[in-house]
Amino acid sequence: MTDETHKIIDALDQAHSLATNGSRWDLISDGVMGGLSTGTMNREAVSERPALRLRGEVSLANNGGFIQVALDLAPGGGEIDASSWSGIEIDVHGNGESYNIHLRTADVIRPWQSYRVGFRTTPEWQTLRFPFSCFRPHRLEAPLDVTRLRRVGVVAIGRAFNADISISGLRFFRLG
Repeated sequence: MTDETHKIIDALDQAHSLATNGSRWDLISDGVMGGLSTGTMNREAVSERPALRLRGEVSLANNGGFIQVALDLAPGGGEIDASSWSGIEIDVHGNGESYNIHLRTADVIRPWQSYRVGFRTTPEWQTLRFPFSCFRPHRLEAPLDVTRLRRVGVVAIGRAFNADISISGLRFFRLG
């Protein structure tokens, strides 16, 4: 889906864990801060589509509470200017639970800071659009500056549950 209204971030057309944009997907858990959540990240077919699948157990024990797959928007973690785009579009499939998309910019310094939007999955593939105006700052005061985007994450967070979410495409979109 490359045209004047979309820019592909990842079409799941590369070998695991490489993305179309040249960056690599990372699996991150609260273990980096002492939490006990666990997860796996695999490339597999989900309902006949190539997908990046995040599965795991989100635990609140030991001040934990998240697992995520995250992708630098520019190889090497540099900034990109997404100001000519309206937001993020994602193809997702899941277990009916709620998840988040987190954006990080050059203004985000601490690991617990991000710009967030939540959504609920279904057991069918769906394409969801999130205008940048929907993202809310979490534990920081700076407004979202889309001229300085660095990273996007799909996150299972905030409560104890079994996570199972698949992504088959991630794009910037522009409203006509």
